[in-house]
Amino acid sequence: MSSKDIFPIEIRDESIRLGQLLKLANLAEDGLHAKELIAQGLVTVNGEVETRRGAQLRGGESVCVHGECVVVQRAN
Repeated sequence: MSSKDIFPIEIRDESIRLGQLLKLANLAEDGLHAKELIAQGLVTVNGEVETRRGAQLRGGESVCVHGECVVVQRAN
C-alpha cells in the first residue's frame, strides 16, 4: 500500500470513537453497519484487528476496511 492509498480524515476534537470514524470516513453506511464490520473482525487500526466500537482514535492512527484506509488528522 502506498501513501496515496491512505486518505486523511480530519477531526475537531482530541479523539474520535472507531464507530464514529467509520461513518465519518464513509467506510460504513451507518452505526449498525459499523458495528457489524467491527464484530466481523474486518476493521484494523494501525494494522491490528480492532473489535471495540468505542476504541478512541487520535491523530496519526490509521484505520482500514476492505482495503480502504484512512488516517486520523486533528484539524488545526
